[in-house]
This record gives sequence, structure tokens and C-alpha cells, in this order.
Amino acid sequence: MRLSDFDYFLPDDLIAKRPSKRRRDSRLLVLDCAQSEIIESKFSQLTQFLRPHDLMIFNDTKVMKARLFGKKSTGGKVEILIERVISKYDVIAHIRASKSPKIHSLILLQDECKAEVVDSYNGMYELRFSGSVSNYLERYGELPIPPYLDRSAEPIDDERYQTVYAKEKGAVAAPTAGLHFDKRMLKELNDNKIDSSQITLHVGAGTFQSLREEDIQNNSLHSEFAKLDKEVCLAIENTKSRGGRVIPVGTTSMRTIETASTNKGIFPWYGETNIFIKPGYSFKMADGLLTNFHLPKSSLLMLVSAMAGKELIFKAYHYAIEHKFRFFSYGDAMLILPKGL
Repeated sequence: MRLSDFDYFLPDDLIAKRPSKRRRDSRLLVLDCAQSEIIESKFSQLTQFLRPHDLMIFNDTKVMKARLFGKKSTGGKVEILIERVISKYDVIAHIRASKSPKIHSLILLQDECKAEVVDSYNGMYELRFSGSVSNYLERYGELPIPPYLDRSAEPIDDERYQTVYAKEKGAVAAPTAGLHFDKRMLKELNDNKIDSSQITLHVGAGTFQSLREEDIQNNSLHSEFAKLDKEVCLAIENTKSRGGRVIPVGTTSMRTIETASTNKGIFPWYGETNIFIKPGYSFKMADGLLTNFHLPKSSLLMLVSAMAGKELIFKAYHYAIEHKFRFFSYGDAMLILPKGL
């Protein structure tokens, strides 16, 4: 398959630039792969399409205030997007400046804080701060909302660009399928005997980067830190044994459980994953997926095509565009229920 096979035209006015009034106010497009049927619903009606003892897997990562602004010692402006905090004082970051900073040069930040450029590799930089990174980010950092929102972060984003269950700080982008859930909806899942477990995958800035090679086999994904514990593995095994379905909430949850799975089962795991799920992939643990609508020519569009089939996914996307669903991070949701389930 070619990268151009996964392109589609999206009118700009269908990109959700701001969140809905309430999290649960999103629309829901249900894709029933067994019947090749598209069902239009509301996200607040999600439980109608789930069964008792289905298991939903949530990603509990929390978005850092990872965007910083400073200047070089020579005066040039610098924008820093932290990809990962690796110690109290050290980070891996993307840097935007008129000229690439030199190794051992200093970036001047607010409150007399400085960041030294220690090293560079793979288009990113290792920086060493003169003070606590976490303290500085909390005080001066800006939430790194997606570039396609085409605006600066606003106070509402501090609340709405986090899931209500976020707790493990380390992401620079939200696991957006989870943004639809409020505490009331989580209670409704429990009341309907729909189980839940949590994994962690710290979403990196690479999630917004485009694939470049036309032959999709020649593309690779950025690595992201992920972990899941023994309790999640047991929950998945119990769900399977009872005939329930394992439904990840978002592609990050999907990629985590599939990374930790083998043909013999699923096992506790942590580390770096760059798993690239595309058409032809054989799913080991995931029986469905709750997700948002994804960018054209993206690895995530390929992932949902691997689960539902490219033809049916594009049929659903064309339906969503025709019926003016909202797209991307603050947009509406899609529930994919594959054949035989």
C-alpha cells in the first residue's frame, strides 16, 4: 500500500478548534464491521453498544506543560517543546529557532533559569536546566495543544486537554479518545458492569509528525514510553475467558496492549514502543477500539484501517464528513466493533 492511499480531503471547518461545552456532548459514530453498518449516535449513549464484562483499557498519562519560550545568549528567540524529562534537571526536547543551537550553548529562560544544550541526535536536543525542570514547567510552561488548532493555549485547555483520570505525568499530547469521558460516564460504565483497567503510554510530539515515505513499509514511528502491570494482564485474561471484549480507549491504549502481547498471551511490560499497526496486522488482544477521527496520511488512520478494513474506514470517514462530524483532538468519537464480535 502507498501513503497516498490514506489521503482524504477534510474541510477546515470540521476541525474542532475548541472543546465542546461538556465532555459527553460529543457525537459517536459506531462502525459495525460485521454488518458493514454505520450507526450515528451520541457519546453519552456509549454503553448501549457495550456489553456487561467488556473491558475498556484507559491510558492514564498526564500532559505536561511542555512548551517553553526563551532566547539564545545572542538574543535570538527560541521555542522549546519538551519530549521527555529524563532526570530532575535533564530533558530531551525539540527546539525551534532561526538557527540550530550549538552544543554547550545556553538558552536563557524566565526567572534567571538557563538551559544548556548538552547534545543533539535524531533532530532533538538534550538540555540541562539550572533548576528543577518540573518546578519550572509548572510555573512557566504552556500546554502544548496540537498545531492544527492554529491558536495559542487558553485557560480552558488546561482542564479539557487532560482526561479526568490523568495521573502519570509525562505526555506532550493527550490520549484524545479519553477526553470524552467525564466522571459521570465512568460511573455509568461501572453501573452497567463494564470493566476498566489503566495502562500508561506517554504520548510524544512525534504523534503530530507526518509520514514521509510513499511506500508505507519504509516508514517507522517514534518511540514512546509505555507500561502495563500484572493487574491489567489478569483483567484482560479474565475478560477473554468470560467471553467479554477488550476495547482500548484510544490508539495509545491499543498500541500498548498489542506491544505487550504474544501468541501465548499478554504479560507485564514496560519500555519503549514504536509498534506500527497497519493493514495486514493480526490483533492479539484488542477486540474493538474507541477512538477519534485521525489526520489524512497518518499512522493512526492506518491503525484503524488495520482493524476495520481500509474500505470500510473510508466509507465511515466520508459519512462523517458529509454529516459534519467534528475531527481530531477535540472532535467526535468512533467506536469500531470488528467482525464476529
